Amino acid sequence: MKSSKFLFTVLSLLVLLSLLVACAPAPTPAPAAPAAPAAPAAPAAAAKMYIPVISKGFQHQFWQAVKAGSLKAAAQYNVDITFEGPETEAMVDKQMEMLQTAIDKKPAAICFAAVDSKAAIPLLQKAKDAKIPVIGFDSGVDSDIPLSTAATDNVAAAALAADKMAELIGKKGTVAVIAHDQTSRTGIDRVKGFLDEMKKYPDIKVLDPQYGAGDQLKSTDIAKAVIAANPDLKGYFGANEGSIIGVINAVTELKIANGKIVVIGYDSGQKQLDAIRSGLEAGAITQDPIGIGFKCVEAAVKATKGETLPKFIDTGFHWFDKTNIDDPAIAAVLYK
Repeated sequence: MKSSKFLFTVLSLLVLLSLLVACAPAPTPAPAAPAAPAAPAAPAAAAKMYIPVISKGFQHQFWQAVKAGSLKAAAQYNVDITFEGPETEAMVDKQMEMLQTAIDKKPAAICFAAVDSKAAIPLLQKAKDAKIPVIGFDSGVDSDIPLSTAATDNVAAAALAADKMAELIGKKGTVAVIAHDQTSRTGIDRVKGFLDEMKKYPDIKVLDPQYGAGDQLKSTDIAKAVIAANPDLKGYFGANEGSIIGVINAVTELKIANGKIVVIGYDSGQKQLDAIRSGLEAGAITQDPIGIGFKCVEAAVKATKGETLPKFIDTGFHWFDKTNIDDPAIAAVLYK
């Protein structure tokens, strides 16, 4: 009986102890160590300025050289560019679509080489109204909307070609001219420069200029027809890369001996370089296409900062033939 009481007492004490433990307040946790201050967030990179560069085309190496100059300027000034142009230099409507798309993107500025010096004016006015600075390059427009134009003095350059032609044909004879178009400033100014300068030579007859849209095949057909119709032809001037390649093709296909027709070109490119080295072509006017591309983007950046720009940025030109084609100063502005 005593043992039962003892057991009852022990059990009672255990129950009481468990109740006391259950009701005891939980121990207060030790305070956590203060968190280290968060590192400041890195500032978001500022969006680069965007400048679309719209050329007259892509089909000639000249435009690839202009593109290279534009990309060089974009890297130097830390801006984003796009470089585009229609498939041929006759596609006015396609270029207008490109210009409209560029304006819709609200860029910082636009670089533009007009296929048609008048057709682009309404859209360029739209860009001006949207306070988008416009910089012309290579081929300007008949408007004061572009704040500046980076280009060759095409009238003076073509006049030099005329003087070289006159000298090489003995200042008498019949001469033909083929150009890319009658609508762009380059087409207009090069033909004008050549024809006006030839007026100084009364014994030289210049045939009516022909236009091949800068297309090599079309220019070849035109040149062959002109040569066939004028067996006394002494000289042939091609006013851009596509035009002069047409003349080179025509002379080659007709198997005309080197020098019988004095061939003078404009721009460079591998085919012209080879023709000059071989003696088929007497020489050419070279522009500085890389400089044109660089200067137009550089001017666009300056325009966004409100800097005053000259209305015309003369990027220069040179005469080259087989006597100086390898001179470092000439080689630097030739493209293949």
